[in-house]
Amino acid sequence: MSSTDRTRLARAARIHGSHKVGVSEVELPDIGPDELLLRVVSSSMCLSTYKALSLGSEHKRVPDTIATEPVITGHEFAGVLEEVGADLADRFTVGASVAILPTMGLPSGFSPGYSYPHFGGDATYCIIPAVAVEKGCVLPYDDGYYANGSLAEPMSCIIGAFRSSYHTEPLVWEHRMGIRPGGRLALLGSGGAMGIGALDYALHGPFSPSLVVAVDVDAERLARLRTLFPADEAARSGCRLEVVDASDADLVETLRSISPDGFDDVVVFAALTELVEAGDAVLANDGCLNFFAGPTDRAFAASLNLYNIHYESTHLVGTSGGSRTDMEESLALSATGMINPSRMVTHVGGLDAVPDALSDLPSFRGGKILIYPHVDLDLTAISDFEARSARDQRFARLAEICAAHDHIWSQDAEDYLLATFTKEGQDQ
Repeated sequence: MSSTDRTRLARAARIHGSHKVGVSEVELPDIGPDELLLRVVSSSMCLSTYKALSLGSEHKRVPDTIATEPVITGHEFAGVLEEVGADLADRFTVGASVAILPTMGLPSGFSPGYSYPHFGGDATYCIIPAVAVEKGCVLPYDDGYYANGSLAEPMSCIIGAFRSSYHTEPLVWEHRMGIRPGGRLALLGSGGAMGIGALDYALHGPFSPSLVVAVDVDAERLARLRTLFPADEAARSGCRLEVVDASDADLVETLRSISPDGFDDVVVFAALTELVEAGDAVLANDGCLNFFAGPTDRAFAASLNLYNIHYESTHLVGTSGGSRTDMEESLALSATGMINPSRMVTHVGGLDAVPDALSDLPSFRGGKILIYPHVDLDLTAISDFEARSARDQRFARLAEICAAHDHIWSQDAEDYLLATFTKEGQDQ
């Protein structure tokens, strides 16, 4: 079988209907002159995909035809261009590494991972359609680490959230966009993957807050936050970092004890009424609350202090997705080591791991799941590599590599995985 034949017969995880997802072979058509053929190398998993799976065609981005034309899952992905359409030869080259920006037509437009039978990240190969090229959704990058390309998408959502917050001056009718430089920032429900990414960006991005408080109720997640972001390391950057267990305390009282004058910016990462209301209650004058969590309940609501909105100039915003410039910022910061999005990753696996992992995502307690479509590997926690080495010595080497990187996924780990867990690597 030729290389071209292999790319025409891809394997992909696809949604067939509400709570119906499976991996199967997909015959790809020839690309058009304004299209690209991508060999997907890495794809990270997002809870938003579970929402598409649970709702099926009731989801606004999932077409009505999925029973007969199932859509490929995965919208956080990166890979290598295998073919370039004739009309794009002056813009793209075969062999180039690219990351995909999925926000092609917000707020209601179609996007990869939700809407296309041949365009999504949970596949060995996919076709990038002309509309994605036209909208600037194909981002070349060359740092050699494909996880950075996949994770640039969730990081772009975080960057977009930080940049969408705003502040004002009395009687000056202009918004100063972004969290307050040198200000006080609270991240509520931040023990999960997106909270980890937000804390990384808060501590190492351009805004340099003087105080960051990360709040969660899960002991394991809180311990991971403290390991990933030691308080003394943050202090060397001029930031006071507090990681707070809110499981047995009055959250508002606890936050007020840390910052009596309140917080300039609050980001809420879980769709819980009590978190939204606590965030609103601790806003300082001209403080901004970003409701980042995406609820599945269309009637989700919380009580906000309208007196403070009027007299204390508090603000409320909500964001979903990131722009091309947000994603380019993530790629640039991760390439230089300013941020490390791989801190979010706790599990890796191959394409066959997608259906079960996606179906179980609402109860999943880990961080980001990173899928390598060409790899033969069930879903495995990084922390379990050493235990699995008794049955497979390849895991012993993976465990050594991750230990050398503070038990964080890395380019070294990715390179080893791709060299030894693919069929080609096993045949060598």
